Amino acid sequence: MLLEASGVTVVHEGRTVLGGVDLRVPAGRVLAVTGPSGAGKTSLLWALAGLRRPDAGTVVLDGEPLGDRDAAAGRGVVVVPQGNGLASVLTASENVLVALLAGSVPPAEARARALAALESVGLGQAGHQLVEELSGGQQQRVAVARGLAQAGRVLLADEPTGELDATNRARVVDLLRAEAARGAAVVMATHDPDAAAACDGELHLDDGVPHWRRPLP
Repeated sequence: MLLEASGVTVVHEGRTVLGGVDLRVPAGRVLAVTGPSGAGKTSLLWALAGLRRPDAGTVVLDGEPLGDRDAAAGRGVVVVPQGNGLASVLTASENVLVALLAGSVPPAEARARALAALESVGLGQAGHQLVEELSGGQQQRVAVARGLAQAGRVLLADEPTGELDATNRARVVDLLRAEAARGAAVVMATHDPDAAAACDGELHLDDGVPHWRRPLP
């Protein structure tokens, strides 16, 4: 399984926010995308997720064009968005369950996977709590758990450690590496140099211009 971007360019309000990105992320690898705020990290992840059609260039999964978000999701492309994207009126467990049930996972299996995912991020006892009752860091871990529970072929995580302490940052990075070991291709946008260093390669963006600090093996 291979996720590829060729010449991916994104223009917003007449300004090029992402210019000519080329990358290849095979199954079993974790790629860090780094750069300052506004450098184009989220724009790249949106293009890789089918959330934003590039203004130029292509995104291909297993040799076929990725398609829009619905098509990408149907092919196993999972997103952990910046800002978490959780429903505050649902519990932590329900937020994970909804994503699984929407993906046609049988209810009993969905409940078991949701619990396992929450336990993996250290929130096994918090599943019954409403999202609005959780701290920012706990909400971020729920979003990570939701992504992990879906067991996608591609996992795109946008700043998944930004609000976490050192212990939980390390935990989440280990979980992303475990996803790669399971056979997923993982791309993580991050400001965290330690998290980036734990990845197999690092693509740095500066005003949308890509530079490989460490190419993927």
